[in-house]
Amino acid sequence: MTIRDALLAGPLGFGAAPLGNMFRDIPDHEAEATVDAAWQAGTRYFDTAPFYGSGLSEIRLGKALSKYPRDAYCLSTKVGRIILDEVETGARDQGEKGEIFKFGRPNKIVYDYTADGAKRSIEDSLKRMSADRLDFVWVHDIAKDFHGDKWIGLFEQARTGAFPALDRLRDEGVIEAWGLGVNNVEPVELLLSLDEVRPNGTLLAGRYTLLDHGRALERLMPAAVERKVEIVIGGPYSSGVLAGGAHFEYGSVPTEIAAKVETIKALCDGHGVPIKAAALHFSLAHPASAAVIPGASRPERIAEDHAAIGFEVPGDFWRDLRRSGIVAPDAPLPSGQ
Repeated sequence: MTIRDALLAGPLGFGAAPLGNMFRDIPDHEAEATVDAAWQAGTRYFDTAPFYGSGLSEIRLGKALSKYPRDAYCLSTKVGRIILDEVETGARDQGEKGEIFKFGRPNKIVYDYTADGAKRSIEDSLKRMSADRLDFVWVHDIAKDFHGDKWIGLFEQARTGAFPALDRLRDEGVIEAWGLGVNNVEPVELLLSLDEVRPNGTLLAGRYTLLDHGRALERLMPAAVERKVEIVIGGPYSSGVLAGGAHFEYGSVPTEIAAKVETIKALCDGHGVPIKAAALHFSLAHPASAAVIPGASRPERIAEDHAAIGFEVPGDFWRDLRRSGIVAPDAPLPSGQ
């Protein structure tokens, strides 16, 4: 089964990273209301991870989804990290991502990309979410942004451990699909070069957006199409800066990025196009893209996302966007512009 075939309600999903108290301390009732708003709007694909608040996102998402029939939605989470009962004190090493989950649970996190680690992670996630099964499983953050130069060695651990284990679980019908869940293109390119495993897809966050897509266009997206590996686009708003937020790549917004955002906003205003609509439709225009999963932690954001995905962006906007130099000359645009 392909990612597209497994989705039950179109390509717009829900990224649950914010439910792990990303950047702020979110009340439980607000987190649950956000998931409820997504459900009422028609969202039927939800993605989370143990990393998001040391299990907090999974706990909150599972509680909110427990009200709905399990066969009515798709659920994905990630492996590669084990959340311990042990409480960790002091600063945490989260690679280039700083303290994005400093308001999450204090539980200690350890990396484990082995086969046993992947299986334990899945079992733990199912318990936290009170769920009976997962649809997609992504091997999480096996990249330089979290591990520096050690990422290659950890990728090798996953190649001989988590990857074949997930391949078997997919072939046995325990899960529908598996792949990576990363913020960098290099691990996905390396995965696509392997012959001994057969991933169905990959969750790629932040690397195929209006603000950052050139590197992915070079090899990754064409290779994904050739190998029939579908891409779920995470972070389509580039950590929020394309939706009025104050972050880019989980940090402050560089001057050159702010200038690009202003150019995009001006074009959107000139054509009467919501900037979220431009962002979502661009990310989905590539034939490798199967779904897009913006994150949200406030119910009102959900309505904006659904309005954006349903907005018909005029061809003149895409032509002007191309002329502005914001998008690469070879980036596919909606309506073949």
